[in-house]
Amino acid sequence: MLVVKFGGTSVGSAERIKALTNLVVNDTPKIVVLSAMSGTTNTLVEIANYLYNKNNEGALETILQLEKKYKQTIEELFSTVEYKQQAADLIESHFSYIRAFTKDQFTMFEERAILAQGELLSTALFNFYLHEIGVESVLLPALNFMRINEDEEPDAAFIKENITLELAQHKNCNLFITQGYICRNSFGEIDNLKRGGSDYTASLVGAAINASEIQIWTDIDGMHNNDPRIVDKTHPIAQLSFDEAAELAYFGAKILHPSSVLPAKISNIPVRLKNTMQPEAHGTLINTESSGTGIKAIAAKDNITAIKIKSGRMLLAYGFLRKVFEIFEAYKTPIDMITTSEVAVSVTIDDTKYLNEIIEELKKYGTVDVDTNLTIVCVVGDFIAESKGYALQIFDALQHIPIRMISYGGSLHNVSLLVNTADKKEALISLNNKLFK
Repeated sequence: MLVVKFGGTSVGSAERIKALTNLVVNDTPKIVVLSAMSGTTNTLVEIANYLYNKNNEGALETILQLEKKYKQTIEELFSTVEYKQQAADLIESHFSYIRAFTKDQFTMFEERAILAQGELLSTALFNFYLHEIGVESVLLPALNFMRINEDEEPDAAFIKENITLELAQHKNCNLFITQGYICRNSFGEIDNLKRGGSDYTASLVGAAINASEIQIWTDIDGMHNNDPRIVDKTHPIAQLSFDEAAELAYFGAKILHPSSVLPAKISNIPVRLKNTMQPEAHGTLINTESSGTGIKAIAAKDNITAIKIKSGRMLLAYGFLRKVFEIFEAYKTPIDMITTSEVAVSVTIDDTKYLNEIIEELKKYGTVDVDTNLTIVCVVGDFIAESKGYALQIFDALQHIPIRMISYGGSLHNVSLLVNTADKKEALISLNNKLFK
C-alpha cells in the first residue's frame, strides 16, 4: 500500500481537488494524507489571535470571510443537489463550532481545536467528491489513531495499533483519506504536529502500515540543489540518501518537513517527492542509497540566534559543557551548531521562546553575548570522509563573505556555515556558481 500526501496547494480550489482524482484514483491501494486548503491554516491562526486578544468582532468577521470561501468552493466542486447539501451541512457544522469559541474563555487548547478544522474540512470535502463521482473511498479520522506522548513525540506503538484497527474495518476498500497535521496528545485533547506536520503524518502512517512507498506531492518537482526562489537555474536531485535528505530538510529545504525522514528511514521505506503540476516528472527518490560522493545541494535556514558563553575560569573545567547543555535541555531548545575555543563556547538556536530565561541561566557560568539576524548555510553531500578538495571549493566560494561559525566534520554529509542574513543571497549564489557550474 502507498501513502501519498498532498499539500494545501493541491486542494486549494475546486479545480485542484478535481484534478487530484487523476493522481489517486487507480488500482493501487493507498492512504491519501491531506493538508488544509491553502490559506486556511493562516486564517485560522488569525482567528485564534483575535480570540486571544478578546476581539470577537474581528474574529467573527474573519470567520465569515473564510466560510464564504468554502461555500464558493462547494458550489464549484459539486454538481448534484445531494452532495451540495451534504457539503453545506458540513460547512455549517464546522463554522458553528468555530464561532462558539467567541463566547468562551480562549486558551491554547481551544486554539489547537480551531487549527484542526482545516484538515477536517479538506478531507471530508474530498471524500464527498469521490463519492459523488462514483469512487469508493473511506475517511479515516486521524484523531482516532494519531497521538503524541507527554514529550510531544509521536507514540509509534499507539499509531500502529490503532490505524491497523481502523483499516481492518474496511478490508474491501483500496482508497483511504485521512488528515495530516492533526493528532491527540497524551491527555486525549486535540493537538498537532506543528506547521508542515502533514509530511510527518505521512511518514508516521507509512511506517505504521509498512507502506511500499511514501510519496510527498507538492508544487515543485523534487528537492532542488539550491533555493529556486533565490538562485536561477536550479535543478531537482534525482536521488538522495535518507541522511542527505534529513540534513537538507532540517537546514531549510522547505519541500520536506525535517522530522518526516526519520520514521521512513527506521522502517526503510522509500520516500518520493513529486510535483502535482507535473506528475510525469521523476522528482526526488529518497532511500538508503546515495547517488555517489560529492556535493549534492545547498540549503539555508533563517532566523538563527547565536549565543556565546565566555568563561576562562570554567570552560576547561570538568562538566562545564554538560551544565551548558542541560540549560538548553531544561527549556526544550535544540541547538543547531556548536563551536568551542579555550575560553568560549558558541551555539546557535532557531527557537527563541525561552531565550531570556536561557541567557539568565548561562550567566551563572560566564559572560553571554547574543547575535541575531543570522542564517545557517548548509552544504550537503557525501564528501567529507574520503574525498579531498571540497572544503577548499566551499571556502573559496565564500572568501568575500564574513563567516561567523563553521561546523565541519561532525557529519559525513554536511558542512554548515553561519553568516549574516544580509549575506545569505550572495552566499547561495556564490556557492552555486562555484560548486555546480
